[in-house]
Amino acid sequence: MARHRPPDKRARILEAAVWVFARKGYFGARVSEIARRAGIADGTIYLYFRNKEDLLVSLFDEVMSEHVQKGRLELEAVEGAEARLLLIARHHLRLLGGNRDLAVVFQVELRQSTKFMERFTAGWLKDYLAIIGEVLGEGQREGTFRPDVSLTLATKAFFGALDEMVTSWVLSPRDDDLVRQAAPMVDLFLRGAGTSEQASETRRAPAAAARGQR
Repeated sequence: MARHRPPDKRARILEAAVWVFARKGYFGARVSEIARRAGIADGTIYLYFRNKEDLLVSLFDEVMSEHVQKGRLELEAVEGAEARLLLIARHHLRLLGGNRDLAVVFQVELRQSTKFMERFTAGWLKDYLAIIGEVLGEGQREGTFRPDVSLTLATKAFFGALDEMVTSWVLSPRDDDLVRQAAPMVDLFLRGAGTSEQASETRRAPAAAARGQR
């Protein structure tokens, strides 16, 4: 019969890992440090995780799983593509802006390894980008977003803007409220930085150039 393990111990290990990874870096962190931070014996960690790599991967998978599932549930209660896009931005910035240690692990430590990045790109990032793409596609169908914009390009640009906002925040000594920047960011993404007249001219220029090449 399997031994009973307190349900909160695994969570304590993951929380401790975030703290240690954020301060020591993934490659500089030791399992013994994580165990000490969690208040458990070194060997206890191996009852839950195979090694340090499994710990980091599990941390990433659990956070992203909860993030994506919550995001989908919240989107079901919101109508309109622009409002749904704003919800995604707030959800993203609240998740990482509310926990600097977690943000450091996600924005810095996970990107130190090609292996981790490949897992991130092939797994949860693909699912996350699919959600953003669905909302942008909805906006095109309802006439809220421009129909001539590539969904793939727009999806990557939107995620990239959120990602860079968090990275800049992590690297800055300031502790700004990232969630407050969600609405201005979405507005800039949808309407651009130029005036309405300038935006119209900007859109006409590539079209004219394309006609001239035919």
